[in-house]
Amino acid sequence: MDFKLTQEQLMLQDTTARLVRDAYGFEQREQARNSACGFSASFMQQLGELGLCAVPFAEVYGGFGGSGVDNQVVMTELGRGLCLDPFLQSVIYAGGLVAHLGTEAQKQALLPQVGSASLQLAVALEEPQSHYQLDDVQTVATPVDGGWRLEGRKSVVVGGQSAGLIVVSARSSDGISLFLLDPQAAGVRRRSFATFDGRRACELYLDGVFVEADALLGEPGGGLAALRYQQGRAIAAQCAEAVGSMEAACALTLDYLKTRQQFGQPIGKFQVLQHRMVDMRIELDQATSMALLAACVADQPDSEARSRTLAAAKFIVSRASRFVADQGIQLHGGIGLTWEYMLSHHAKHLLMVARQFGDDDHHLQVFAELM
Repeated sequence: MDFKLTQEQLMLQDTTARLVRDAYGFEQREQARNSACGFSASFMQQLGELGLCAVPFAEVYGGFGGSGVDNQVVMTELGRGLCLDPFLQSVIYAGGLVAHLGTEAQKQALLPQVGSASLQLAVALEEPQSHYQLDDVQTVATPVDGGWRLEGRKSVVVGGQSAGLIVVSARSSDGISLFLLDPQAAGVRRRSFATFDGRRACELYLDGVFVEADALLGEPGGGLAALRYQQGRAIAAQCAEAVGSMEAACALTLDYLKTRQQFGQPIGKFQVLQHRMVDMRIELDQATSMALLAACVADQPDSEARSRTLAAAKFIVSRASRFVADQGIQLHGGIGLTWEYMLSHHAKHLLMVARQFGDDDHHLQVFAELM
């Protein structure tokens, strides 16, 4: 198998890396983190202007018809720069659901806006009791004249505090249905908060919210299969993002071992620290291989083999993320925990990645059940 990137993918990688390098330094990231929306709207707009947000979408909707590997190339560079922007939630996950289930009118109206970054989407699927189970939905959708009434609560909606539309899952009489929710509608309440890794999310409260009939994505009760499929694509993209972050964390740690002096010599000369650095690289290499495999199967038709591969990739990447974060802090000592040093932000984000969309225990169980 040829693992080399094509010329187009190399150009995509270079474009993303150059943008992150030139426009997303540590100070710019801190300014974005402390802003009202929790990320850099101007950087997100640059992603749209360069066509990076349009990579996954079909050409008829202004996209490039990119593959899972194309998404991986972009996400790895965004992870390396530790970008706060909700690219994964808006473009990959929510945009994928619209492309998967939306009517032609919905696709024509929404996907070009998402691809140009003029519209931010979010996904509201988790609930306080659900614990990674997409079919554990207590939010209720009741048909009424002209549309639906939504009642319930959604938890940890990453990017939901600033989204223009939110894809919400709710239980209707036929099963799990998906709706495009305007967060400014009557009866919607959002409680915004900062996540452990400095991003922003919200709790979403729905108190008798009316949505029109054309806000339904797909058929009533037909959302669960699409949710599982698109979460697989999101997992593959997140694995790539984690690899970029781990690469940056390993590079910071190696540089520190080469420069920190103890007993008149760099601490990197101590054999025990060299061994721990090698262990970090081994975990990173395993995660990189699995992230590439996940990217290759992400857009394949739904199957048990695809689900098994994605579960295995998420398990390996989650485990590696925790290991690299922990060892990076241990090898740095106290400075590794300071908010003013970039490694602490990578470590916090990697610990979040290890739990979002299911932790390693969850995906190990999924893998075992699919064997």
